[in-house]
Amino acid sequence: MKIQPDAAQFPLAFKTVVLAGFKAAKPEVLLNAALMLALLAVPLWAWFADEPFLITLTTRAVIFAIAGVGLNFALGFGGLVSLGHAAFFGLGGYVMGVLAYHAQTYTALLDWPFVIEGSRSMLVIWLVAILLSALLALGIGALSLRTSGVYFIMITLAFAQMLYYFAISWPAYGGEDGLSIYVRNSFPGLNTMAPIQFFAICFVLLILVLLLVKFLARSAFGLALGAARQNEERVQAVGQMPYRLYLIAFMISGSITGLAGALFADLNRFVSPTMFSWQTSGEIMVFVILGGVGRVFGPVAGAALFILLEHSLGGLSDYWHVYLGAILLGVVLFARGGLYGMLTGREAAHD
Repeated sequence: MKIQPDAAQFPLAFKTVVLAGFKAAKPEVLLNAALMLALLAVPLWAWFADEPFLITLTTRAVIFAIAGVGLNFALGFGGLVSLGHAAFFGLGGYVMGVLAYHAQTYTALLDWPFVIEGSRSMLVIWLVAILLSALLALGIGALSLRTSGVYFIMITLAFAQMLYYFAISWPAYGGEDGLSIYVRNSFPGLNTMAPIQFFAICFVLLILVLLLVKFLARSAFGLALGAARQNEERVQAVGQMPYRLYLIAFMISGSITGLAGALFADLNRFVSPTMFSWQTSGEIMVFVILGGVGRVFGPVAGAALFILLEHSLGGLSDYWHVYLGAILLGVVLFARGGLYGMLTGREAAHD
């Protein structure tokens, strides 16, 4: 005999299953989902409300989040405190600026920039930015990683400052005044000048970068990198070379940050030497610390909070960084795990 289920019991059963699922889920997973949904909901609401400024503001947060994820891979997973990631951020920006400038003005640069014309120019620029940033990270890392501690910090900072002064003294591409681009680069099937469509591109890239970092963190390479961060001698004892692990991590970190720089320059249609400045390196570091060092999604929360504070406090005072400094000090002293550690009450577990 078949037992007919009571329809009135379905809402209660559904509620029980949903609550059980929420209880079983990790707090980080729920926080990650809420964060990404919020980043998606704000520009969608702004699109329906015809508020393009909010879409651009959220796009800025997403791009900064990509840069923060790049630094977090070196800092949070490899323990490499770099104050020179503006070098990769700026390089990505100048790759976009220089290639787009030559393509849009139909001038020749080594007889090959015309390959970026057409609907795929953005894809080509991303590829060049990633590759050149990885090569730059290889060079900087090969020298910097021979030191440690404060020496490593200062050497990475010195490289970024060298590129900053080089960009200032490069009159062919604007020098101190920077370089303006007429229109954004193109992407197949999309109108990149439409704020919501350019946001969609950046948001998808953020998801892909997060998935990549999450995969690498759980891979054999990521586990070896984490072990080297904790105890280099034990890693050497099992036949691994910490220097090589750090160098690969630094290259991956630099290439992700370079991609963010290319997107940022495309967003503003402008590139300037300030992208190489130590203030830019400091801001990227702030994203990571605010969100939570060693958390895959931590820099996303940190970048979103930074943009929110910049927008809300910037209208109150030109010295809004004072309030940001107070918040950062509070996070360092009382919430060492950043926003993620404060909300979940757990140490970094790499999500």
